[in-house]
Amino acid sequence: MTDQRHPKETGAPIARRTMLSMLGAGAAALAAAPLLQNGWERLAATDPTGLLPGPGGFRYFSVAGSVPERTAADYQLRIGGLVERPVTYTLDELRAMPQTRVVGDVECTDGWRVPRTPFSGVSLAHLLDLAGVRPEGKALRFTCFDGVYTESLTLDQARRSDVVVALDMQDKPLTHERGGPVRLYVAPMYFYKSAKWLSGISVTEKVVPGYWEEYGYDVDGWLDQSA
Repeated sequence: MTDQRHPKETGAPIARRTMLSMLGAGAAALAAAPLLQNGWERLAATDPTGLLPGPGGFRYFSVAGSVPERTAADYQLRIGGLVERPVTYTLDELRAMPQTRVVGDVECTDGWRVPRTPFSGVSLAHLLDLAGVRPEGKALRFTCFDGVYTESLTLDQARRSDVVVALDMQDKPLTHERGGPVRLYVAPMYFYKSAKWLSGISVTEKVVPGYWEEYGYDVDGWLDQSA
């Protein structure tokens, strides 16, 4: 990851910051309770606030009230928009493609960080080449099967070697709580750019700001070089 990165954004959007501050006191009190480790991890794995530390330092956060689970039997990834060959892939078809392993730091704007985390999956650039991006295509819009979350990248960002459509995290299949069975992983950017529960990729004429960017997050969520 040698590319120049942009400065760190100054803080969380007001909407999310307000929600987190309201929930923070309750989460802190719960953290101090004498829970057994296994019970704590089960609670953290489904914590909707994203404040409780889970296994390995990761947090769970969803902007949807509930998220349906998908398996190899019913998962689909649709690639369309400004492409020559729109296509829909199953999970098995994605796993049959050449796999790329990327190791990078996972960092959230809320302050938590998990260094040197491996993700494996299909290079996003490879999927774009298979679909054939039309000349007017300049950006990508990502949609998710939670029915709410969206994200975006420019075409140049999407073609980086450290951007993958991830199927595995820490050398294990992505769990539902971690955004599986398929999520985006954008290694040089804050983790909100790595959309969970990925279900659609659409090539667009221009960048369409994603969910959190509508609340003030940086559209180009680069990590600070010193991170």
